Amino acid sequence: MVVGLIVNPTAGRGSGRNNHQTIADEFARLGVEILDLTSRSSEEAEAKARVAIGNQKIDALVVAGGDGMVHLGVNLVTDAGLPLGIIACGTGNDSARALGLPIDDIQWAVQIAADHLPIARQVDVGLVENDKGRFYFFGSISAGFDALVNARANKWKYPKGPSRYRLAMFRELAAFKKLRYKLIVDGEYHEIDAMLCAVTNVNCYGGGMMVTPEAKPDDGELDLFIVHKISRPELIKIFPSVYVGGHVSHPAVEIVRVKNVEIDSGKTPAFADGEPAGHSPLKISVVPAGLKILGPTPGALN
Repeated sequence: MVVGLIVNPTAGRGSGRNNHQTIADEFARLGVEILDLTSRSSEEAEAKARVAIGNQKIDALVVAGGDGMVHLGVNLVTDAGLPLGIIACGTGNDSARALGLPIDDIQWAVQIAADHLPIARQVDVGLVENDKGRFYFFGSISAGFDALVNARANKWKYPKGPSRYRLAMFRELAAFKKLRYKLIVDGEYHEIDAMLCAVTNVNCYGGGMMVTPEAKPDDGELDLFIVHKISRPELIKIFPSVYVGGHVSHPAVEIVRVKNVEIDSGKTPAFADGEPAGHSPLKISVVPAGLKILGPTPGALN
């Protein structure tokens, strides 16, 4: 069995680069043959991986980095039916956190990926169609205030980590106004004024924000998260509670379990798993058990 490996050298303030050889050595120690697809850019790595997958040169893919690398990996393996391993060494690591995988523990993460090569876990993924085309996401996709915050944060080099997202939120809030959303939720049409709409497959994004605390990646559904129109001071007031899930009791917050949803907020930018993903309108659906993960079911690590 051959495992393809893609390491993001810039992940985790250089953690990917510093641990690249350690990851390769650990797989070798465990007797797992790897095909290193790491390249100078994610585009080059993606191209190499698609060739390797198309020529059936690899039996699984392992990505090392943060949620952006998971997003890349998900879109490489899902249609091919290959399992995906995750070595979490980025700044957010929400995907690994939601899957119960180790964070910043390279040896343990490699061990888990190797151990589960013959027994991959199946989880759901989201399928999206918009002006970017057709693609998958694992954690979340949004088109609204939080997407604009993501766009602003991605332009900044400092500060590093989740604090950059929080600072970008306060900067974006100064000019932000509510959006008019047209939604089709499992076949039902709605029009609402809201601050944001996001669709999640896991309970957290944005570096540990428990946006949809009850979301699970293997329940066959997605969670539609809505913050209805509120004042800027009120949004600032409830924001800190997002890190512990306390915001869900606020009357402006609505969470709906869905299988299919269409979101139209004009041409606002969309972000999937923290990565730029075209613009609204978005057509989103769940693909139950559509992704194989090299990892245990929840609780198996305890």
